[in-house]
Amino acid sequence: MEDLRQYAVFAETVSAGSMSAAARRLRMTPSAVSQTLRALEARTGIVLLHRSTRKLTLTEAGERCLPYCRRLLEARNGAAASLEQARDAPTGELRVAAPIGFAAHISPALAPVLADWPGLRLKLILDDRLVDLIDTRVDLAVRVGGLPDTDWIGRKLCDFEGILCASPAYLGRRGAPATPADLAGHDWLAMEGENDGAARGNGEREPEPQAALNLTDGKGRRERVPLAIRIGTTSQVALHQLCEEGMGLASLFHPDARPALEQGRLVRLLPDWRLPSAPVTMIMPKSGGGVAKVCVAADALLRYFAALPAAGAMSGKVERIQSRDI
Repeated sequence: MEDLRQYAVFAETVSAGSMSAAARRLRMTPSAVSQTLRALEARTGIVLLHRSTRKLTLTEAGERCLPYCRRLLEARNGAAASLEQARDAPTGELRVAAPIGFAAHISPALAPVLADWPGLRLKLILDDRLVDLIDTRVDLAVRVGGLPDTDWIGRKLCDFEGILCASPAYLGRRGAPATPADLAGHDWLAMEGENDGAARGNGEREPEPQAALNLTDGKGRRERVPLAIRIGTTSQVALHQLCEEGMGLASLFHPDARPALEQGRLVRLLPDWRLPSAPVTMIMPKSGGGVAKVCVAADALLRYFAALPAAGAMSGKVERIQSRDI
């Protein structure tokens, strides 16, 4: 790569008109510029410049070589300008990954950013599974719950409180539970994995998928209630819809359930008892920390979740910390 640098110094010297002027542009000493040009001429065996005390004159070989060297210099300057633009102005495609249900939060959070920066495009990758952030070239991701070990930069946005909910239609049919012990007798909707109660090879069915609720009241009393899942799903959005349709009881995130609670489509159960909260974390690769589009998006998400009703927001700026330390 040293020979490329020599050609760039040659082009800059001709453009500046003297070695001293080129040295100032290149932040080199005039002696270093002279030595670089001599090394290029020695390596190629061709004289490129006639030097005198008053001026520099191109040789015929130097004239033929100069246009190629100028294009090399232009390419270097263009590369530097593109990096400066990425650092200083949010442009290009911003790739954000989040659970499916978080579209309702990501959209209003990033709408002001897109309005302020017309050169910025958004690619929203929604999946309740943990997508590979490297393979999908994600700039920024929002995750709910615990995080695996990773060296990505992380910032806790808030805590989402889980609350027990049911629709008025369901409660009209089955009645409302008055104590944690009453919960076991109800139909339950829950997030689950691969265990879906499929038939065994001998025609028998697997046991019903099991879940458990850990509840705490204001006096510090704890209750662990085992439950049988009547309907399981892998989507938080589907879980919410099933609950509104009166299919059973569910533990929902309070910020997501709040509109339905206010409009009467859902009813909160056992409000004196609390479920464990789930951390909401924003993560990004270390390489993205200084890119303008990532920085403005991260700041917008921090502001949005800090103002989100029914969420325990975390204050502060994005930090270069490992997600294992969050």
